[in-house]
Amino acid sequence: MSESSVLAAPDAAGARDAVAAGVDAGELVSVFGRCTVEYEGRASSTLGAGDRLLLLKPDGTALVHTDEGHQPVNWQPPGCEHAVRVDDGALVVHSTRETPEEELLVRFEAVERVTRYAVADDSELSLSGTEADLKERVLDDPELVERGFEPRATERETPAGAVDVFGVDADGNTVVVELKRRRVGPDAVGQLNRYVEALRRDLHGDATVRGMLVAPSVTDRARRLLAEKGLEFVAVEPTPDD
Repeated sequence: MSESSVLAAPDAAGARDAVAAGVDAGELVSVFGRCTVEYEGRASSTLGAGDRLLLLKPDGTALVHTDEGHQPVNWQPPGCEHAVRVDDGALVVHSTRETPEEELLVRFEAVERVTRYAVADDSELSLSGTEADLKERVLDDPELVERGFEPRATERETPAGAVDVFGVDADGNTVVVELKRRRVGPDAVGQLNRYVEALRRDLHGDATVRGMLVAPSVTDRARRLLAEKGLEFVAVEPTPDD
């Protein structure tokens, strides 16, 4: 088991020393607290103050996570250099790379916790419950989506990308099914909506196109967005419960 050390509610100088030591030692470092985030590179972005988790990986990756979704709101890829300093009483973590030129600046006005992990992981990933499993469940038992649903194609191309499962409902309406194996947020709703809009443009004007998001669960924000867009959600696990 990997060793870890935790520093709770440190001041800026203490947090700086802990983060810098972890980075120098090639450890996985996490910092949780209230911060702002700025990115400059191929584009630019600014994120106002909020409670967030910063992860610094031994390969140079930097990830900033909020309380929703599996994707970071900002990130830097492997190969970055992490510099840590105190600026006007705030902990500042500056991640940069040269090709292309990019920088991520995370400024913590308050740090609640710094954790360092001496990670050892030589195992290969073995997946179960994948989206392929979920697709197989739906194709084997289409009524998991709804009664009368009939799959017609998988990976059907649209101008917005490939639809996971394309079919029709009991009334002959076109149904677009987007599959996700984990709890999903607004990004998945946006993806499904793009597919639906693309098919509405491709099909004749009076065609009804329904969008169905199939996943184990969705966030509250995703559920509200589904309602706003006139899309639907069906809760299905990738593999049957034992």
